[in-house]
Amino acid sequence: MKIGVMGIGNIGGTLARKLSAAGHQVRVANSRGAESVRPFADEIGAEAVDTRGAVEGVELVILAIPLSAIAKLPKSLFESIRKTVPVVSTSNYYPELGDPRIPEMDAGQVESLWVSQQLGLPVIKAFNNILAYSLAELGHPHGAEDRLAVAVAGDDVEQKRTVMGLVDEIGFDPVDGGTLEESWRQQPSTPSYCCDWDAETMRKALAAAVEGEAPRKRAQLPEQFGSLGASPTHNDIVALNRSLNWPD
Repeated sequence: MKIGVMGIGNIGGTLARKLSAAGHQVRVANSRGAESVRPFADEIGAEAVDTRGAVEGVELVILAIPLSAIAKLPKSLFESIRKTVPVVSTSNYYPELGDPRIPEMDAGQVESLWVSQQLGLPVIKAFNNILAYSLAELGHPHGAEDRLAVAVAGDDVEQKRTVMGLVDEIGFDPVDGGTLEESWRQQPSTPSYCCDWDAETMRKALAAAVEGEAPRKRAQLPEQFGSLGASPTHNDIVALNRSLNWPD
């Protein structure tokens, strides 16, 4: 599959690396142009392109860039993309940790619906509720008992099935997160968010989410993460997320 990955940070870079290793034709891009991503592309066997090259002629697009950067993408960027091409959004809204404020989200709009409006096309929400370390290091073959789960939300059944197949391919159990309207259930500070759940628990966590509750919990994150000290371990972060977000 020809896959364009926009953004090569912790999530985008890990996805590009894993998908390239799995045999896909991966293109990588960021806002600074093809030359800035060329060393990474050469390292993982991908093609370095600009943002337009990450979209044109591909069969799937992964947007692993900040929400503020999504708003700055050219409105014409996705005009030529085929309707069958899934566009995956991995982004999360963290104003308490430095993200620019987005009034619509502060007013309660679902993050992925805002992204969809900015792009002018539907998106699939995925790879947003797993920690970068988990994504890079904790994948296991299909059928393994200790597999972690990744939630996938979206409105197009075929597009969602394609993305869920990639989740499985790179070592995780895909869990249907419902429609794009329901993707608030996998946003930050919900029970399903970055807790290293297996598939069964992930489904329970998605169902346990209470609409409107996450922003209050998210506002406490700077203080809560500060309590972990300067160098928290992966297990520390998972334990904190579970203690804060799982319903009593």
